[in-house]
Amino acid sequence: MADPSSYRPRPGEIPDSPGVYRFRDEHRRVIYVGKAKSLRQRLANYFQDLANLHPRTRTMVTTAASVEWTVVSTEVEALQLEYSWIKEYDPRFNVKYRDDKSYPYLAVTMNEEFPRVQVMRGQKKKGVRYFGPYGHAWAIRDTVDLLLRVFPVRTCSAGVFKNAARTGRPCLLGYIDKCSAPCVERISPEDHRELADEFCDFMAGRTGTYLRRLERQMGEAAEDMEYERAARLRDDIGALKKAMEKSAVVLADATDADLIAVAEDELEAAVQIFHVRGGRVRGQRGWVTDKVEEITTGALVEHALQQLYGEESGDAVPKEVLVPALPDPVEPVQQWLTDRRGSGVSLRIPQRGDKKALMETVQRNAQQALVLHKTKRASDLTTRSRALEEIAEALDLDSAPLRIECYDISHLQGDDVVASMVVFEDGLARKSEYRRFQIKGFRGQDDVRSMHEVITRRFRRYLAEKERTGEWADGVDGTETGDDPRPVDGGAPRPLDEPYAAEPGADGRALTDGPALKDDDGRPKRFAYPPQLVVVDGGQPQVAAAQRALDELGIDDIAVCGLAKRLEEVWVPREDDPVVLPRTSEGLYLLQRVRDEAHRFAITYQRTKRAKRFRAGPLDDVPGLGETRKQALIKHFGSVKKLRSATIDQICEVPGIGRKTAETVAVALAGAAPAAPAVNTATGEIMDDEDGAPETTADALGESVSAGTPDERRGQER
Repeated sequence: MADPSSYRPRPGEIPDSPGVYRFRDEHRRVIYVGKAKSLRQRLANYFQDLANLHPRTRTMVTTAASVEWTVVSTEVEALQLEYSWIKEYDPRFNVKYRDDKSYPYLAVTMNEEFPRVQVMRGQKKKGVRYFGPYGHAWAIRDTVDLLLRVFPVRTCSAGVFKNAARTGRPCLLGYIDKCSAPCVERISPEDHRELADEFCDFMAGRTGTYLRRLERQMGEAAEDMEYERAARLRDDIGALKKAMEKSAVVLADATDADLIAVAEDELEAAVQIFHVRGGRVRGQRGWVTDKVEEITTGALVEHALQQLYGEESGDAVPKEVLVPALPDPVEPVQQWLTDRRGSGVSLRIPQRGDKKALMETVQRNAQQALVLHKTKRASDLTTRSRALEEIAEALDLDSAPLRIECYDISHLQGDDVVASMVVFEDGLARKSEYRRFQIKGFRGQDDVRSMHEVITRRFRRYLAEKERTGEWADGVDGTETGDDPRPVDGGAPRPLDEPYAAEPGADGRALTDGPALKDDDGRPKRFAYPPQLVVVDGGQPQVAAAQRALDELGIDDIAVCGLAKRLEEVWVPREDDPVVLPRTSEGLYLLQRVRDEAHRFAITYQRTKRAKRFRAGPLDDVPGLGETRKQALIKHFGSVKKLRSATIDQICEVPGIGRKTAETVAVALAGAAPAAPAVNTATGEIMDDEDGAPETTADALGESVSAGTPDERRGQER
């Protein structure tokens, strides 16, 4: 590891002007390229106390052995040179977007005598008009097949074209009127080029002209009683409209724009781009990158713009580029885009209206792309094995933790405090063994105390299960035992630590415990298997609480660690300093994925619990009364107030309600407090059912909406 002070430039050597700098390692390989408005100020940031540097920056400067720079006259030149050097040297510490495929374009070869419509990939060629990119080649072929009815442009290869010209016989498309057959001179080169221009105009979004022209011709043909021609024109109009429907209008003002969204975590970022032309989404593409340097969202956007437009010019750079965050500074990037287009380019963040709504759609796609990338990465057996080995080595475990359990606490300002337990076996989620907990030992917000309670309850269940099955000969101090582990938490008739078996699998069915996870009496084994590693979402206090709970139960063969969100540090019990895994570590990635899954599961349960509390109504307390029969009662009587005053015989008149159920409903409603009277907010008078303010079905069933906007409620959640 190199000492940055060994190659630090002497004071006064670095110019105070725009430029691009390169860090090289001991083998003279370029490992990082950056640009700066002031080289002196920027490079000074790298040569400070290593303890003050971000871990990723610290790794870069200690890997480097020298630094050099090139002075340029403007920031725009610096941007262009930085892009060129990144492409040339492929430095390991720069952000590099990985595209998992070559995106297909719809291309029209206007540089040929007889322009051809085809699917093209790879480097763009001069004289060819491109539309897209598209997600799939079949989408291009479907669109072209519809448009050839109206614009019968050549689509055949050069070999087929020459063979048809030699034999004097067109191909099949020429016989079915989906090609104007320039190969056999059915159309002149000039007319065919004009046809290709019209095809390009339609693909560019200028659709109204052609539709109106065809509709006018169809009307004229009908007036002249040329019904067959009118029918063909009708079918042509239908084909054009169907082709237009494949890319629905998203921006009403026929905007040409690219929308770029970024989804990121501490280690990786996904970028999604929607290409909108003529107000329609013409294509979509995406990249994923490792965040190998400390970088902001604005800087990620800047690198994405370089990747997207570095080789483009002219109309390939749209008039408007919408982004989630602006680069800092934004002026050089905007000027660079303007230079590449040859006219003004607007680079901004959408604030309202259709563009903001479309940006939210692009953002959702970016989030899904990041999740999909992580899922694919986690499914690789070799990668998972390496991740488990790295975790075992970092935490000094005797063997790889084949079963990992992770716990997280969730609440809304101290209300509805719940916890989650997720299980990963061999590096993959085992959703049939997920569990959820209600914190009931105390009220209020205390994550440390909640973590201690959850760990205690989970491993009390484990010890009770071992004793019940005979694996544990003697009782353990502080552990309640018995044939049924449910009384451990106070004898509740329905356990509050609920198995999670409702999330659908890939086939849409619920995930449930398999036969190997069943007791002799057919019940699922709920806490029978101990983990090799317990992970808690949090830092040193939560880790200490989890370890204390295990110590109190006499369990000393289960490792504990915590993953703190701030710097992704791994905390272990009784240590003052965290374990810092390399940012490229598969072990850190697996711990992050486990932690994020526990957080997702906890907050989902907390929201469900909160929503159920908000929807609680008097009929919810009636045992054996399901949702269907509750709806039937309310529909029959109109309100709970009228149902409360009804006799048992009247309740029996409701379809599906027997006498025993009717008696249960009557007894339950008689003991329940009546609902507060309705008040006319305009006059202040109290209204009953006869005043025109009956209880609605939603009121009767307790359905309501929590206070605050969704964003406000989400911000209060933990």
